[in-house]
Amino acid sequence: MSPPQRVYSAFFLYALAIGGIFPRLGDLQRALDIDERTLGFALIGTATGTMVSLTLASRWLDRLGHRAVLMVGIPLLAAVYASASWASGPLALYWLLLPAGLCIGAVEIVVNLEADRVEHQLGQRIMSRAHAFWSIGFFAAGLIGAGLAQLGVSVQAHLAGMVVVIALAAVVLLRGFEPASHRPDGHRGEAPHWARPTRITAVLVTATLAAMVLEGAGIEWSAIYMRDVFAASPFAAGSAVAVGAAAQAVARLVADRFVQRHGPVRVARALQLLLGAGAALVLLAPHPALALLGFALMGVGTSAIFPLAMSAAAQATDRPAAVNVAALAQTSFIAFLVGPPLLGWVATAFGIRWSFGIALPLVLLGWWAARALAPRPSSASPLRTQ
Repeated sequence: MSPPQRVYSAFFLYALAIGGIFPRLGDLQRALDIDERTLGFALIGTATGTMVSLTLASRWLDRLGHRAVLMVGIPLLAAVYASASWASGPLALYWLLLPAGLCIGAVEIVVNLEADRVEHQLGQRIMSRAHAFWSIGFFAAGLIGAGLAQLGVSVQAHLAGMVVVIALAAVVLLRGFEPASHRPDGHRGEAPHWARPTRITAVLVTATLAAMVLEGAGIEWSAIYMRDVFAASPFAAGSAVAVGAAAQAVARLVADRFVQRHGPVRVARALQLLLGAGAALVLLAPHPALALLGFALMGVGTSAIFPLAMSAAAQATDRPAAVNVAALAQTSFIAFLVGPPLLGWVATAFGIRWSFGIALPLVLLGWWAARALAPRPSSASPLRTQ
């Protein structure tokens, strides 16, 4: 495999390991006999672990080696989710999800750093395409989960089987993974424990906030939305997760061309408008087909905003690239920390439709902040960013 293909494989397996549990959240909710608000609080176990990992990971990832992080971290992530499916209550679910977040934080930094370094070596954008393979992996996980739910396969058996599949796939696809060399224009200083956001990082976070919140809402609540609003079958409910991921994947596969032609700012602002349209459609949809269209538009809208922000953070030269990536990821993932309980509370208090409508003002804020995605020219970098 070529270096880009190795990166694409890592993104795909990373998403496949994450995505299996989300089409089955409705089954877990019913098994635990809890409402959306309680489920939302339990789900922040993953986000808590992610924040801890993002805070501490950048200091030791190079020492461990990116290949080792991916080969061990991705199958371990699948195994942790499988163990979480056996939770006896919401508090147990929280604690069982926390180590999943620890794995996610480490893998998140590694895959994005590898994509940026390979992107620089090639002199062309691959970041959005790499994230497209994440979406393809999530689509596959959603479709598998929906199908097994319809067949009546238990969540525990489903996720245990995914551990075996992902472990074998990691050996086949990542065994020959060779980490890319550091960018020659990157800062090589010592990384701090907490990657403090700079002014530019704070604006980048603002640009990604709507996409982060609504992507999380689509991942965590779309299956429950379809079940509660339209009494959808297990397959139709679970397929809502897959529809959003599939639309996101298609958009990411072509996003780099649009960014090359129109620039990251224009592309990001167009995506914010599609994101808002999708969320509004989910909020108001009178028919399940229109709701699925809304989830698809949300998938397109979330497709390239975060990858563009990751590229902008990694290309900054004031600090090590790992620190800037971690700073953006740490601060952005606060949306994942706050999002589940907030959206769960909204769903319980006002109806699950409003879990999607509440983020609409963030779309306008993100449209304004997209100006921070404008590329910074660097004489040391051959990357074409016109």
